[in-house]
Amino acid sequence: MNNLYWVALCSIWRKEVTRFLRIWVQTLVPPVITMSLYFIIFGSMMGNRIGQMNGVSYMQFIVPGLIMMSVITNAYSNVCSSFFSAKFQHNIEELLVAPVPTHIIILGYVGGGIARGILIGCIVTIVSLFFVSFTVHSWWVILCTLLMTATLFSLAGLLNALFAKTFDDISLIPTFVLTPLTYLGGVFYSLSLLPPVWQLVSTFNPIVYMISGFRYGFLGIYDVSLWMTYLILAIFITLFYAFAWYLIEKGKGLRN
Repeated sequence: MNNLYWVALCSIWRKEVTRFLRIWVQTLVPPVITMSLYFIIFGSMMGNRIGQMNGVSYMQFIVPGLIMMSVITNAYSNVCSSFFSAKFQHNIEELLVAPVPTHIIILGYVGGGIARGILIGCIVTIVSLFFVSFTVHSWWVILCTLLMTATLFSLAGLLNALFAKTFDDISLIPTFVLTPLTYLGGVFYSLSLLPPVWQLVSTFNPIVYMISGFRYGFLGIYDVSLWMTYLILAIFITLFYAFAWYLIEKGKGLRN
């Protein structure tokens, strides 16, 4: 990579990381409080009545899904809000006229989303240790699934910001698409408990594959095969990246 491009990439990434660390009370604390409530209500209170699921305690079963849920929402919201704010304030025009390739702009913003998503994931994991202990089945699976998922939803947040015209638009997808898909993605239950028809319907939910792969990394149990998880992630990352690159190159949503 050209040294000047590397400087541009690091500058964008540093700006993004500094932005969410500067307002850590708004970006880091709320997810921790929300996940703690999930651990208390669904894990401690309801988990004692449910007992075991797929051979492990219910609290151990839901922890990977809750960690992944926090990663998804924070990686998405970080890029979406940051890029739209830059577009709304016309700061993005400085990048568009600068001799910076489109892929550097994308990687810079996505890098910020990945950083926040992984940081929140690590914090939530530490919090979960106060409620339940667990062993790690495969660190490589955890790291690969975490990185690819954070990348995918950072790209998704970028696409949302490109299409958004008002601040209200950046909340539509998380509210009406992302949240339902996450809750129906197997965070709180195993797909094997569903009727065959709904198991088939669940296979069309991409978040099912991410949570299943992440759970396999922690517990060694899964609802869908690991190779399918990485195939789905790779396909969506490639499509989202190509689409974001095309939109920025053509100035869609930026030069209107």
